[in-house]
Amino acid sequence: MATTRTHGTLIGVDHIGVGVSDMERSLAFYGRIGFTEVAFDHTGSLPGLEDVAGTDGVSARVVLLRSANATELGPASIKLVHRTDRTPPPTPEGLAWGELGICEVCLHVKDQPAMYRRMLDEVGATSLMEPDESLVPPLDTRCSMSYVGDPDGAKIEMIDWADLQQGWPAEPGFQGVNHVAFGVADIERSRAFYRELGFTGQLFETDGVLESMDHWFAPRTPPSQRMMLLTNPHGGGLEPVQHTPPSPDMRGEWGHVGPFEFAIGARNLDLALAHLDSLGVALRGEPQEIDLGGGATWRYAYFQDPDDLFVCVTEVRA
Repeated sequence: MATTRTHGTLIGVDHIGVGVSDMERSLAFYGRIGFTEVAFDHTGSLPGLEDVAGTDGVSARVVLLRSANATELGPASIKLVHRTDRTPPPTPEGLAWGELGICEVCLHVKDQPAMYRRMLDEVGATSLMEPDESLVPPLDTRCSMSYVGDPDGAKIEMIDWADLQQGWPAEPGFQGVNHVAFGVADIERSRAFYRELGFTGQLFETDGVLESMDHWFAPRTPPSQRMMLLTNPHGGGLEPVQHTPPSPDMRGEWGHVGPFEFAIGARNLDLALAHLDSLGVALRGEPQEIDLGGGATWRYAYFQDPDDLFVCVTEVRA
């Protein structure tokens, strides 16, 4: 029987990369919300990033954290990155939400208002948006959300897809990463591109001004934001956002403080890269493999997405 691999073993969002200024402080923070399983903790050179980072060499401490409470609605992970070859680049000045670049880490939680209070009272997060609930089109799916900041001020969305959660009962609390949000120049182009990479489902689509985010844009006039949540049955989802009128470019430098990249997982990196090649997707440097010891490996390859975001395919055997 012939083997068919429609998406080349790609399996949804594996993790979001978050730049940090103090690794131990960030490890403690994310540990308090359930990210306690260390897939790997690597300090050293990161080969193959010359084109991505714009420098001849990159060194960093990289810790891949998986949630001990991951669920079907929170399957993805967080990768903390601290540049050791230089002072970590700062968050792009004036970053609000939805400009070209990576917006946030979105965690799925159960009992979102209570988890928001816990974030403030027990975890030490800062409030960025109080809890809100709405029905999102086209299916009027009930969505409860709020925002807090991590120790460096990075935006963490906490979302509770209450209608979907009914199918997968879980205890109140923090789960894993539900999706990554990122700003794009042409949302239809991004939707078509990522559909070929396995993001074939779509939970919602909205278009308009989100008044609850207005204060993040001051003194700029808040733009209209068209967004959608693209899903994959095997991993985390994607939330591309397009501003009208276009907002400033906020991609920043590779490894900057806050969310700066995301990775799509692969069961087999070689087959995944063959799929990208069949689509005409160019790599940004050669595929790399880091020996983590004890037979564990971390393989990755960055590729060219439609907006030159920092995106890679990864295969972690740890």
